[in-house]
Amino acid sequence: MQYQKFDFTGLKCPLPVLKARRALKPMAIGQSIMITADDPAAPIDFKHFCETAGHKIEHQSEENGLFTFVISKLS
Repeated sequence: MQYQKFDFTGLKCPLPVLKARRALKPMAIGQSIMITADDPAAPIDFKHFCETAGHKIEHQSEENGLFTFVISKLS
């Protein structure tokens, strides 16, 4: 599957989530984005964002302080 990829490393809360929201807005339902971020709060922030905005985290991983998320637009 192809994703639009966004690198939000170096950005602190709430910027990664705000930029993800902006990236998802013009996309069609069912499309996904891949995000990398190094903010330690990113896992909590993206979980809350997806729960409240109606999106889904399809994949989440962490390696050496770098978080990767694949988020699908569901609404």
